[in-house]
Parts: sequence; C-alpha cells; structure tokens
Amino acid sequence: MGGMGGMGGPGFQDSPAIDNAETVYISSLALLKMLKHGRAGVPMEVMGLMLGEFVDDFTITVVDVFAMPQSGTGVSVEAVDDVFQTKMMDMLKQTGRDQMVVGWYHSHPDPIQSVKGKVVIDAFRSIPSQVLMMGQEPRQTTSNVGLLNKPTIQALLHGLNRSYYSLNIDYRKTEKETDMLLNLHKKEWTSGLKLKNYDDQDCENLEGSKKLIKVAKQYVERIQEEKTLTEDQLKTRYVGKQDPKKHLTATAENLIEDNNVSIVTSNVNRLAI
Repeated sequence: MGGMGGMGGPGFQDSPAIDNAETVYISSLALLKMLKHGRAGVPMEVMGLMLGEFVDDFTITVVDVFAMPQSGTGVSVEAVDDVFQTKMMDMLKQTGRDQMVVGWYHSHPDPIQSVKGKVVIDAFRSIPSQVLMMGQEPRQTTSNVGLLNKPTIQALLHGLNRSYYSLNIDYRKTEKETDMLLNLHKKEWTSGLKLKNYDDQDCENLEGSKKLIKVAKQYVERIQEEKTLTEDQLKTRYVGKQDPKKHLTATAENLIEDNNVSIVTSNVNRLAI
C-alpha cells in the first residue's frame, strides 16, 4: 500500500508497464514435446516446465520443455517439485541447455477436440496482486496485436483480464527444424514391400465391389433422370449433391491400384525368397 501518500508511505512511482504486444515464440521441439506429453497423459492432466529466455519487453522464447511428475485438475495444479526441478536443470546444463525456466505448461484433455485432432493452445500470465489492489491496468496498449483473438465467455468467467491475461503466441522454425518436421511421418522405402493380409485384401475387394454396384446404380438413375429435365433444371438439380460418376471412377481406380500393388509386391517377395 506504499502508493497512498496520506498513510505515511512513499509516493507512488510509475513503473514500466508490460506491453500487450508481448509475444511468446515456441520452437518446434518444445511444441512437439508438449503435444506428446499431453497425449500420453490422457485422460489425466499433466504439467511441465518451459525453458527459454526473456529477450526483451516484447519477446519471450521457449526453446525446450521437460515433464514434471506432478498432475493437475481442471482448476488447480500441484506444487512444483523443487528437488526434481533442480536435478533436471543440472542435467540439462551438462548437455548444453543453459536456458532458464520461463513458465510452466498444463494440459486440459478435451474429448471432443481430441477426436477432431485439433490442438488448442493459449498462454497466460497472472496479474500481480499489487496491481489488482491499485485498480490499475496491468498492461499498456500500443498495438492491436493483443486484440486480434477475442476471448471466450468461459475464459472471462474464469477470471481472464481480472486475475490473469492472455499472451500472444507465435511459432518459429529453422531450416533444420523444417526438414525434421517433413521427415516426421515420412514412409520408409521398405513400406512398399510389406504384404497385406490376404483375408483383409479380400474383404476390401468385396466392400469395394459392393460400393461399385451401388454407385453404378445411382449413376444409371441419374442418367435416366437427366433425360427428363430441361437445361434450366439441370443447372440447379444436383447442386450440393454427390456426383456418382466421380465416385464410380475413384472407387474403380482405388480397387485397381490396390490389387496391382498387391500382385507386384507378392511377386517381388516370391522372387526375393
């Protein structure tokens, strides 16, 4: 309460306010580790620490993360294990990772978003209690960067812009990281030599044949219907509907391609043995 001159405290001095354009830059390695850790912890919520540095008043970089043995709930997180953190930081320094801890991450598994494969990530920082008591604005606004993403009603109800505020997030990739990400799910050359199970291949051929018969009947019905329609009716009759001709072509091509690959692969394996 030192800012209240009438109570004998020192006069209030303006301190440099944090800018709303402050951005957290997350590296590809850190993002992959967080996603892998969060996915492995489902349905439990997990947490870990982020390593990086505060470059300037507008930039925070996150270059690496490591998991913590704590788990959390939807509204709280267990206290960080200081002993584990100290040992982990010492081991990381031995490998040349001398960055400091800039924050922690916490997962919130969502069954709906997880099924869709969508990743939702946000960064937050708590508002100091002194600023809350003074009723001051926690950040200064110098650009529209911090206002591009509108907050949701659920976030506002949970204390956004009252107890904490949101930080901007961006991602940076180096040339080597780009090559690493391109090779992440790249198939090996030996994958083309693997034989499918013959029973599975027969089931796929049977399903494909049934689909061909079904689509062929739809194609015949459409041709017969088109003969009775005028040119104006044809322009709007099939808008937004599936084209049976395209489906017939795609299904036939997939069947032919799968069977040709299966035959060639069988012959190659037979000759190799």
